[in-house]
Amino acid sequence: MTAFTTFSRETFAAFRADDRPGPVHMLNLIRLHGAARYPDGREATGADAYARYGRISAAVFARLGGRIVWRGRFELGMIGPEDETWDICFIAKYPSPGAFADMLRDPIYREAMEHRLAAVADSRLIRLGVLPGGTSFDGVA
Repeated sequence: MTAFTTFSRETFAAFRADDRPGPVHMLNLIRLHGAARYPDGREATGADAYARYGRISAAVFARLGGRIVWRGRFELGMIGPEDETWDICFIAKYPSPGAFADMLRDPIYREAMEHRLAAVADSRLIRLGVLPGGTSFDGVA
């Protein structure tokens, strides 16, 4: 099974090419290592390393207008690989695609990424456009 922990240059270029106005939501699905994998060998749990990432990056996220709009606990995958589970699930809202890109370039955020990379065994990051709510699955009503 292939693990995904970061995006490619090509994917980020596609993200930046669609710099439309308005907010962007990013669905984050995170599976953590039991033990963090720091290149220098320091020891921590994956959960502790991810928490450190969160503490360091929080000020940058907030300064750029980001906030968590949904957080949930994974319970059961109904469709998809049976062995695919997630430790952390949330949707982060950014005021624009540019704000997300600015976060990635911030030196404090880049420092925080060391801890995220050590913590994460697999992840999904899915860009979503915001649509109005309703009562139908197809978005008509």
